[in-house]
Amino acid sequence: MNDEPQAPYPQYRCAQCGKELPLTDARLAVMCGDHRSGDEDIEVTIRPAVPADRHDIEDICDQALGETDVDTFGRSFDVLEQENLVAVFECGLAGLLSLAVHEGDLAVVLLSVYPEFQGHGVGRALIGAAIDLAASRGLPAVKAAISNDDVPSFSFYQRHDFVIDSIAKGLLADRYGSAEPGFSGILVRDEIRLRRSVCRA
Repeated sequence: MNDEPQAPYPQYRCAQCGKELPLTDARLAVMCGDHRSGDEDIEVTIRPAVPADRHDIEDICDQALGETDVDTFGRSFDVLEQENLVAVFECGLAGLLSLAVHEGDLAVVLLSVYPEFQGHGVGRALIGAAIDLAASRGLPAVKAAISNDDVPSFSFYQRHDFVIDSIAKGLLADRYGSAEPGFSGILVRDEIRLRRSVCRA
């Protein structure tokens, strides 16, 4: 019997062979524009989740995290109780953005895009919808929190004009009792909090 904790559903795909990768096996590669493949945007519809989406939301949460509860910004959120936006491609769910108002900002509770849709503009479309939502409600910013190992998300948010707002040092290691390996085997210790101001006309 294998007593090692099992990582959630693979969150990344190998750019060369398409193999789905568990978090600890994923690695970054630097490539020129001529060698990146499958980067074309796909046309998705972003809409508020409806009760009929509950099963799909539970599935994407289960495959990304193993549960619908997310610990972020020093508290626990149940995705099913938050305001959720879904990205739909053709007839199926491509991604989910779960949001909550937290300390006056619109906070990302969970942003998850299925591996087969990553790199096709789905995350960008969801974050764009969150920016629009915050602006329409007069909220000053959208914020997100990531673990210190999550280099892909750190890159993603910075490319979309988020900046480091604070770092909760040791928060994740304390929460889980130890620093466990995460993306690329990097030990997970800290929560990096990023924020993007919302400009209103």
